[in-house]
Amino acid sequence: MTTAVTSTTSTASTSSTSSDRTTLATNFQTFLTLLTTQLQNQDPTSPMDSNEFTQQLVMYSQVEQQISTNDKLDSLISLSSNQSTSLAMSYLGHDVTMSDGTGELADGTATWTYSLDNSAASTTLTIKDSSGNVVYSTTGDTSSGTHTYTWDGTDTSGGTQSDGLYTLTVTSTSSSGTSVTTSVASTATVTGVDLSGSSPQLIIGNSEVPLSSATLVTN
Repeated sequence: MTTAVTSTTSTASTSSTSSDRTTLATNFQTFLTLLTTQLQNQDPTSPMDSNEFTQQLVMYSQVEQQISTNDKLDSLISLSSNQSTSLAMSYLGHDVTMSDGTGELADGTATWTYSLDNSAASTTLTIKDSSGNVVYSTTGDTSSGTHTYTWDGTDTSGGTQSDGLYTLTVTSTSSSGTSVTTSVASTATVTGVDLSGSSPQLIIGNSEVPLSSATLVTN
């Protein structure tokens, strides 16, 4: 069952951008007024120096171009934001793969897959909570290829961790003492989307993950 989308309008960044653009436009208008007034009131017998006039025209052009650039940048930012929102919404109710080691402990079970590029002499699996604290550690498979690890939520002291997001880190070392390249992934269902921040967050269980850290699973 999917939850409602959380959306709170954030106006700080928009207000700042709007204020900067307004200030630039005001300065541009002031400069244009001063230049026009100067041209209207110059002494016909002693016209403005051509070099100075050229410099002022260049300034006029630069300010005008900056306003145009800011407007286009605002459009690009708005377009990018809309695309991110649409993408996040398309994940709602679907499974996603998280490749940053994050996994969901739900109903006392969390499952990850991890891969070793080469055979190792030793492999250590370390699980951390959302605060970065190590809650459990054990040995893992040492053969090359993909392996599955399921954690029942039991921590090092024998207690039971609450449901939520945890991170699995896999460290493998070869017989020569060098590190073996590893990768970790897990799959979870997106139950909601939080649009209250500067970028969309996917809601998984009672926790949130950035949109950038998840890949949609076709289902």
